[in-house]
Amino acid sequence: MKQKVCILGSTGSIGTQTLDVVRRHADKFEVVGLSASGKNLDLLVSQIEEFSPEVVATVEDVNLPVGVNHLKGKGANEKLIWEVEADIYVVALSGTSGIAPTYSAVSTGKRVALANKESLVSAGKFILERCRTFGSEIIPVDSEHSAIFQCLLGQDRDALKRVILTASGGPFLRKPLEELDRITPEEALSHPVWNMGPKITVDSATMMNKGLEVIEARWLFSLSPREISVLVHPQGVVHSMVEFKDGSVLAQMGTADMRIPISFALGFPQRIESGADFLELAGKGLTFEDPDPERFPLLFLAYKALEDETVLPVILNTANEVAVKAFLEGKIKFTGISRVVEICMEKFSGGEVVSIEDVLDLHYRTIEEAERIISEGLS
Repeated sequence: MKQKVCILGSTGSIGTQTLDVVRRHADKFEVVGLSASGKNLDLLVSQIEEFSPEVVATVEDVNLPVGVNHLKGKGANEKLIWEVEADIYVVALSGTSGIAPTYSAVSTGKRVALANKESLVSAGKFILERCRTFGSEIIPVDSEHSAIFQCLLGQDRDALKRVILTASGGPFLRKPLEELDRITPEEALSHPVWNMGPKITVDSATMMNKGLEVIEARWLFSLSPREISVLVHPQGVVHSMVEFKDGSVLAQMGTADMRIPISFALGFPQRIESGADFLELAGKGLTFEDPDPERFPLLFLAYKALEDETVLPVILNTANEVAVKAFLEGKIKFTGISRVVEICMEKFSGGEVVSIEDVLDLHYRTIEEAERIISEGLS
């Protein structure tokens, strides 16, 4: 029997690659739901024509072909989750827009293939509680967390010493520090290893993506901050490692192709063909180094955010999202991204978050504060 798949964010980088894996396994998977912002309408229409989903959702008010069961507007993603009966919900939405849909998806009692790290960063406590209540399972799609998940399979968790997240270091790993404030959006969007969307590509350049992954790993694998390390690995071959108390280290390696963790999440516990090239190790030199706090201050702000597991991660995540958007629009310098985040964390520290509604309220208040900071001329 085919597994029914609902993909939230189908026109984005992860969404299109998920559909490529589904396309390769038409005997195993059936697409029952798609969602998109509506901005890339031509691509969405072509996906509808190819996969014939039962329901389609768009956040924007756009027109789809006649006969399509179309949900649109605010809350369309959450409505889609309850409208279709899927076996697997792929959450490939970008940024904090994924928080509420992820919360809804884990309330279905089904598998959630999660590619939206921001939802666990901002609301990990409440999403994991929801998982336990309804019996849902989260299979991570981020290459790093997929690697950790794979390395932990069949292992004694009591023997775990730490997990080691690897980071490419982005395009500015060797750039002189005094030149960082002159980086342009075009330079920041040129990633040396991965092909990703604009927000996560900038996050890789600042290493905020690794900071978010540190917080996400805390929730996914029930880890303390001291059990999560980060190493810069420019070659992007080792996607992450797990170290055990006996000194053994297990690593998951592969080409830099997101179809590998996507296919793992869809096919688990079986491994299915992904379409990715096979890894050739001969002639490859693999190097590792510690991240530089001066070059990557956002990574260390993420560790600071873990001192308060519910409030500061929301602020870190939201302020970064606003700041990245401002940088891409030319409103602040590249180095201004971390400054906006730091100011917002100082402003809102000491608050309290006890529900998903509180998370969303703090999210919107942080947006207002970050936008105010930027409008007042931060550079």
